[in-house]
Amino acid sequence: MPDGARPETGGIANPPVIILIEPQLGDNIGKAARAMLNCGLVDLRLVRPRDGWPNDRATANASGADIVIDNTKVFEREEDALADLNRVYVTTARTRDAIKPVFTPKGLAPEMRANVAQGEKVGVMFGPERTGVRNEHISMADAVVTVPLNPGFTSLNLAQAVLLIGYEWWQAGVDVPDYQMMMNDTFPATRDELDRLFEHLEAELDNSGFFRVEAKRPNMARNIRNIFNRANLTHQEVQTLRGMIVAMRGGKHKP
Repeated sequence: MPDGARPETGGIANPPVIILIEPQLGDNIGKAARAMLNCGLVDLRLVRPRDGWPNDRATANASGADIVIDNTKVFEREEDALADLNRVYVTTARTRDAIKPVFTPKGLAPEMRANVAQGEKVGVMFGPERTGVRNEHISMADAVVTVPLNPGFTSLNLAQAVLLIGYEWWQAGVDVPDYQMMMNDTFPATRDELDRLFEHLEAELDNSGFFRVEAKRPNMARNIRNIFNRANLTHQEVQTLRGMIVAMRGGKHKP
């Protein structure tokens, strides 16, 4: 692991800082802290929290994200909270009149990754729960972050907004397939196993009189095979199905 990297941050030395401007409820701060640690973010800064700090409600709602809560820093001025950052991004559903680059959370993630990789320290600002950021906050930022949501209802609570940014940050740094089949202790069935299953099933269907119209038999057999092929059967599932066929015939299954 690189020097300065921390395991709770996914091996990143300086992950993005989260800055909450005038957060109103300790519950929301705690939930935001929980969302942060889910995504490997540990540096939380508060500017003029309404109910003061530390806050028991924040600790309770963090649900074990103590590393975030215990190291939270509190500031009276936004400028002090941002002083050591090289780049600052601000979240808002409204870009106002400012001429600024606008990122989605997905677009922001590789931007922040690239900045951090160059040794820069970056932060993302979130406004008060009721009003969001003000124009002066937007003027302090290098760019705006806007979440593309239902235009008729773009309202997010604080923890949701933090999680959306954090999630995209984390996903940009992990290599996880979009789809995978959990096999546990088994493995995918081989083509030979599937062919033997189909032959076994079709033989029993023949014996039961299922294929009554010979002209339709090839098409019906193909349809049956398609059903099972779509199922991505495992070795164990094929064995179970063959046992079921034997049992329904009234015989005794022999492994």
